Amino acid sequence: MSNSTMNNLNINESRVIKETANRIFTKKSILIPALSIFCGGTAFAGESAINSGDTAWILVATALVMVMTPAGLALFYGGMSRYKNLLNTYAMTFMAYCIGSVVWVVWGYTIAFGPDKGGMIGGFDYLLLSGITPAGITGTIPTLVFVIFQMTFACITVALVIGSVVDRMKFSSWILFIFLWVTVVYCPVAHWVWGGGWMATMGALDYAGGNVVHINAGVAGLVLALVLGKRVGYGSEVMFPSSVALTALGAGLLWFGWFGFNAGSRLAADGVAASAFLVTNTAAAAGGIAWMFAEWYHTKKPTLLGIASGVVAGLVAITPASGFVNLGSSIIIGLIAGVIGFFSVSTLKRKMGYDDSLDAFGVHGVCGIWGAIATGIFADPSITEGATGLIYGNPGQVWTQLVSIVATVAYSGVATLVVIYITRALTSGLRVDKDDEITGLDSSVHGERAFEIF
Repeated sequence: MSNSTMNNLNINESRVIKETANRIFTKKSILIPALSIFCGGTAFAGESAINSGDTAWILVATALVMVMTPAGLALFYGGMSRYKNLLNTYAMTFMAYCIGSVVWVVWGYTIAFGPDKGGMIGGFDYLLLSGITPAGITGTIPTLVFVIFQMTFACITVALVIGSVVDRMKFSSWILFIFLWVTVVYCPVAHWVWGGGWMATMGALDYAGGNVVHINAGVAGLVLALVLGKRVGYGSEVMFPSSVALTALGAGLLWFGWFGFNAGSRLAADGVAASAFLVTNTAAAAGGIAWMFAEWYHTKKPTLLGIASGVVAGLVAITPASGFVNLGSSIIIGLIAGVIGFFSVSTLKRKMGYDDSLDAFGVHGVCGIWGAIATGIFADPSITEGATGLIYGNPGQVWTQLVSIVATVAYSGVATLVVIYITRALTSGLRVDKDDEITGLDSSVHGERAFEIF
């Protein structure tokens, strides 16, 4: 055999070995993150390693989502509330983040992401984050980073409920409600979708929180608003927002933080995260445009409050779809969200007769439902492999999405009602006294004023 033939054989042999090794590595890179999530977040020694780029991005994404609650949402809701209740709205939002943070690390995380128990909840292996060390890995990031990233989702979800009940709920009752609702409602639904529960097994698609966050919170807010009843003077007097400027600033901060919310849910700094970032911005912009024109046509005035609300409607709708849909679909999703958001706030609420103070259900509930359905229609397998919607040949995905929506609505509604009755039984009632409501909760509850009135 000639030397040239020997050299060619050696080259071919080396190439085969290299290609085989690459295939094995690729399979491990897919399998190990999945295994690590369902094995308590600790990867097998020598088979996975922390990726510093992914970790850095998720730390930043976590900070972005954190800003959404005590800054973005507090300003957004506070500006829409009446001047005499602005600080109370802020305080309720701050408490949602503070209490949600503690509940999550003590028992919430293990209920949501502990070892699956019958598809319904996680086991209690990680109470007080027991067994989760700085060396633990989930995918390519430290498990502790995953824990705190998911914590920010729990906190903002319960904070969204505030939008339905500002001006009239007791602060003390709200505090107990947070403890119970995060435990009984949020954590089980999070497990169903993201923790290996029955919705995940069924194949429901929820990239960053259509069911878990927006439908869940929107339905809970509606139920709580119905139990509390309407505000004094609702329907008979004009209730001006304290500051549309604050609301617009809050919407801008929410938009900014939402990139962490959606793009961060990839748990990696890669092309899918970039796509989620892009479609999130596009849907938000489309939502703001659509709401503005719908309002302009019907009321003859394009309000800043409407534009800000439309942006949020677009963000809500794209959330479950953000890692699954392409750019063109995101424009459609955002435009439709802006229109249905406007009509749910301006028409549906009036016809149904409920007092959803700041439209938590009208925006988050209704647009969240649209976003979950749209995911089943527009999911593009070229964005995320295996996520295939109606227009790409999988009509069954729409049915799966509908089942997940109905289940979330039913569970959130019933479980929230249970939480409400427990809260009412353990406190002196849910609603503030009429005199305190008329005076304003900033003064009567907190002894403070947001503005000097001359």
